[in-house]
Amino acid sequence: MNSLRLRRTALALTAVAALPFALAACSSDSGGEPGYGSAASGPADPAAGAASPATASQAPFGPACATVPEQGAGSFDGMAKDPVATAASNNPALSTLVTAVKKAGLVDTLNNAKDITVFAPTNDAFAKIPKADLDKVLADKATLTKILTHHVVGRTLTPQQLESGSFETLEKGTLTTSGSGESYKVGNSANVVCGNVTTANAKVYIIDTVLMPK
Repeated sequence: MNSLRLRRTALALTAVAALPFALAACSSDSGGEPGYGSAASGPADPAAGAASPATASQAPFGPACATVPEQGAGSFDGMAKDPVATAASNNPALSTLVTAVKKAGLVDTLNNAKDITVFAPTNDAFAKIPKADLDKVLADKATLTKILTHHVVGRTLTPQQLESGSFETLEKGTLTTSGSGESYKVGNSANVVCGNVTTANAKVYIIDTVLMPK
């Protein structure tokens, strides 16, 4: 009797052990949906991993963008986390502008502003001004403030809005813009060399010429 019971128990255990393999075979042979745990999956989403049109249109553009570090506080990701004056201070190409902003006492004004656009002249842009004249401007806080606030518009501007626009500046003057694609001109004299840069509170367009108010 004991021998017969042992044989029956062994047969039952064998059947139980074979059950998962039988189920797997049925799932594999059927044309139905793959079960849980199956490695099969549906077709890959062709858009997976690709930037959406909206994301692509928000990317910085222009030849000078190539000089921006890929990592760190001065990178595009780093600048997006800081308010505009702080973000500019992390970009070596804007050191003269940062010095001017500090001399004019505008650091807090710019950092605390909401949704503004800044046309930021590079060091090379300031270098176009004769040194004696630049030193004179940097020493005159009222004149310096007027020039710097002429580079700031009190709302966020997209590249599309720059194609043909006229915008009031914080200095109460007017800036005109024109262009398309990745080529834009500001005030009929300055070219955007790295545009559509995002900071925590502003959109920045880096330009190659200092804009002078009337």
